[in-house]
Amino acid sequence: MIAFEGKDVEKTVRVGVLTISDKGAAGSREDKSGDLIVEMVEGHGYSVVKRGVVPDEVIHIVETLTEWVDREGLSLIITSGGTGLSPRDLTPQAMKEVIDYEVPGMAEAMRAASLKKTPHAMISRAMVGVRNGTLIINLPGSPRGAAENLSVVLPALDHALSKLSGDMSDCAT
Repeated sequence: MIAFEGKDVEKTVRVGVLTISDKGAAGSREDKSGDLIVEMVEGHGYSVVKRGVVPDEVIHIVETLTEWVDREGLSLIITSGGTGLSPRDLTPQAMKEVIDYEVPGMAEAMRAASLKKTPHAMISRAMVGVRNGTLIINLPGSPRGAAENLSVVLPALDHALSKLSGDMSDCAT
């Protein structure tokens, strides 16, 4: 349910959870981050309708995100993995090919919160962006990092998704 102008409006938020991991795609690592993300977004009242694991390859990431937005019409896609500095961390490169524009405040908020826990947060290249009205959020690959970062943006998702779906009301309370 998404609130418009103080009123609750019934709307199913259809979500996709995509894990980006060579080991996960090969079946040699359990997708614990994906499981946590599903639990958190379903606990928030959203419906996870797509779930997948792809290797750290730009083409696989781009194809999946594009299909889930353009063909499946999802409202929200949350990815996990591939946001660091290693040569195989390619999620940001794929995002640049997919999104129409960035939502930098959400990525900045995740990094700021993570910096309170570890200085390694400053090397995150996670992005948040929009393609054809779908919000796409990149989270770290570790279960703990994914859960911590998602908890930062979760309170703003209803409002963001309302705006993306056409709510023209003022944002001020």
